[in-house]
Amino acid sequence: MKLRLHIWKQADSRSTGGFESHDRSDVSPDMSFLEMLDELNEELIAAGRDPVAFDHDCREGICGACGLVINGVPHGQLQATTTCQVYLREFADGDEITVEPWRAGAFPVIRDLIVDRSALDRILQAGGYISVRTGSAQDGNTLPVPKEDSERAFAAATCIGCGACAAACPNASASLFVAAKIAHLGLLPQGQPERDMRVRTMLAQMDAEGFGYCGNHRECEVVCPKEIRINVIARMNRDLYRSLLRRS
Repeated sequence: MKLRLHIWKQADSRSTGGFESHDRSDVSPDMSFLEMLDELNEELIAAGRDPVAFDHDCREGICGACGLVINGVPHGQLQATTTCQVYLREFADGDEITVEPWRAGAFPVIRDLIVDRSALDRILQAGGYISVRTGSAQDGNTLPVPKEDSERAFAAATCIGCGACAAACPNASASLFVAAKIAHLGLLPQGQPERDMRVRTMLAQMDAEGFGYCGNHRECEVVCPKEIRINVIARMNRDLYRSLLRRS
């Protein structure tokens, strides 16, 4: 099959970027999207040109490193998938494909398709943890957790921190990411002592990083590769209001 790629090229966050077009011919429909980029880079390097810089790691849909916007959608059109799980059979012969980096002010471009997502790490460092003593590993089963709470906590904990939610949101909000991290700890007994502090500090850090506010557009849950729903955002807001009332 033949494809025409329009790939965003940008030297760094201070430079003006633009699209660079590449024609691909005789590519296998069973090839993954990242494998196609690998093949393109091999040809560019052989020709003495700069390769396309893009993030990747596990290539198994686990780590969330492969953050690309494909035809305007973070991770591509398929739901519950990461970029590395996108295969060329999802496209038609002769298609033109636009490839861009995450688009959010809090994600400055490092180079080409790679953005700095360390803002998400700083949000976690602000409160996305349990610091109180909860015993050793063998003590985990001594605290009974209702089945419904454990399942909801696990569903929220599946967030891989890829940042697609912020890239898709018209307000560039990281609310789904933050809410998932708050929910999976706040639903467990071990997370209760720091529950009020956690929601305040993590949301304050989200604001400090320049992310926007949730506008209930629900674009975030559409592109989330782990299908996390915005009900965690409602829970986060309730936790915040309760925390503020307790302080007043």
